[in-house]
Amino acid sequence: MAALSGVENSAGVVLRRAVELDGKGRYQESLVCYQEGIELLLQVLKGTKDDAKKTHYRQKLSSYMDRAEEIKQHVLKEKEEGKYHKQIKIVENATGYSYENLFKPYVNETLTEVWVEDPYIRYVHQLYNFLRFCEMLIKGPSKVKKINLLTSMDEDNGKAQQASGLQEIKSSLQDYGVILEVTFSSSIHDREIRFNNGWMIKIGRGLDYFKKPQGRFSIGYCDFDLRPCYETSVDIFHNNHTHKT
Repeated sequence: MAALSGVENSAGVVLRRAVELDGKGRYQESLVCYQEGIELLLQVLKGTKDDAKKTHYRQKLSSYMDRAEEIKQHVLKEKEEGKYHKQIKIVENATGYSYENLFKPYVNETLTEVWVEDPYIRYVHQLYNFLRFCEMLIKGPSKVKKINLLTSMDEDNGKAQQASGLQEIKSSLQDYGVILEVTFSSSIHDREIRFNNGWMIKIGRGLDYFKKPQGRFSIGYCDFDLRPCYETSVDIFHNNHTHKT
């Protein structure tokens, strides 16, 4: 019973988040939360013996499933018409924007190749940011086979450090069957991430939007959902033929 109660609480948290995102017009994100919440609530329904509670859960499920289907059709229509565009404003010191949270709605099993354009993958913390992004892709549910990075070369004292860091990431990715192709450009300014499942995400600050932690043993040092962010904007687009041109 305690386990069932825990699942019910988790379902409530996820579904409240879905409704919140829905109300803000962040439909793709809300759809992911609705789907997760519905799965959890189905588990609760299966484990419930009380008929009155079963009826209550079925009514809730019906309502959430209907709304999820409406959102799904709306998002599909926008994608087909090439009109999908959403913007997320990350305010100064906001938390809850780890790469997992930000990119999760757009990383699915159809994703096999990624293009990252970011001029600042140079310093140690920026290399770690890129590594965390790669880890997020590896964890799935995507089946990424190739990551393409376009960045600028550190022409100062950090040139060797940048080269060795990227080479180490490349070697590590190979262990997971993923190819990393790095290209340098001295004229790159744009920051964008493109997935070959059609999603394109433009972040004003690129991947480098986290603030430095207060100390090595302070909250947010390890868990980036708890790491304060710099103010920036995230623009999300969908194009059925997103690829490197």
